[in-house]
Order: sequence, then structure tokens, then C-alpha cells
Amino acid sequence: MRLRNVKNKEEILNASSFLVKKPEQYCGKWSSYFGNSNPIYIEIGMGKGKFIRELAKRYPNINFIGIEKYDSVVAKCLPKIDSSLTNLAIIRMDALNIEQVFDHEISRIYLNFSDPWPKKRHHLRRLSSKIFLNKYSSIFKDDYDIWMRTDNQDLFCYSLMSFSEAGYILRNLTFDLHSNLPEDFITTEYEDRFSDRGMPIYSVEAVKVSNKVNK
Repeated sequence: MRLRNVKNKEEILNASSFLVKKPEQYCGKWSSYFGNSNPIYIEIGMGKGKFIRELAKRYPNINFIGIEKYDSVVAKCLPKIDSSLTNLAIIRMDALNIEQVFDHEISRIYLNFSDPWPKKRHHLRRLSSKIFLNKYSSIFKDDYDIWMRTDNQDLFCYSLMSFSEAGYILRNLTFDLHSNLPEDFITTEYEDRFSDRGMPIYSVEAVKVSNKVNK
């Protein structure tokens, strides 16, 4: 992936109150970060953040965390965040380290237009691979809930199999999400670009009842 450098990137990152500089210190304690016990939803690979920002505006009783690996992309998101929001945090990190940042406290994961890693030898790097699904099992608070969108058919079919093999139930599965969307539907920047070209968007909600025993 070739990323354009962002002018004053470091200044933007250092100045933002929404960027959590040391997220590991909140592992298992994100409710204390937000100051409430509301559900926590995360988006892994948020891009420029349109989706997660709009969710935070629309649902003030849910806490949202956007995760992105690349500094330059995070720097494009931060200035666009409504300064009045109190239910949004941004983390700059590699998703491989997600178990170091969350511990049985997440209620939903969004995977929007993730890197498809098209070469077969790289398939385990996909965010819906068994490696990542195992990681997610340690960060979900109760039942597992993953909402996925992609324009890549191969990634989508792979993910459906991966979810199914891991015991997830597939809901609201569609191979043409934009064929009948409500007016207030929240899209991503990437999604807007590709749907405008008439390319199909694939979507699924994968859910799994937790086998955790309440004590």
C-alpha cells in the first residue's frame, strides 16, 4: 500500500485528545477510559474514519474505538472528528496486537473493506482468518458479533467459510448491499468510491453465542 505523507503529521497526532497514545494501559479497563459501562464497538482498519465518526455521532450511548495501522491515515481522520464527542477513541496499532489492548470487553467488531491479501500464502493475514478469530475470542465481552463489508468477492467467500468453521451464524448476508439501502445508511470513504462505479458490495453479520460461564 502506497500512502501519501501528511503535512504536519506528527503535530496532528500529538495534539489530538482522541488518539490514545498508550492503549495497552487500558486493557480490560476501557470502561474507565470512557467513564461509563456502555457497550464498546471497535472498527479494525478504520481508514480515514468516516464510518466510526458517524457512528459515534448517531449513537451516544455506545462507545466506539477506531483502529488503524498507518500514521498518515490516522492523521487524516483526527482533524475531522467532532470535538464535542465523548464516546470515540482512536488507536494507532497493528491488529496483530489486539489482545494486548482489549480483554473481554468488546461487544462488536466492524471489519470494513479490509486488506484482501490476495496471495494464498498470505491468507492467514486476513482479518477474518482463524488466527484473528482466535484473537477476537479473547476480547469479546459476551456473545461474538462481527459485521463485515468488502468489495472483494474472494475475501468475502473466504470469510464466510472461516466464520462458519469457527461456529458463527451468518445473518443478513448479501452480495449486493447497495441494491436497497436506507437513506441514513452510514458508508465508508472507500465504499462510496467503489459503489459509485457500480461495483457490488458484499456484507454479512457473523454472530456466535459465547460459551463463557457467568460467575
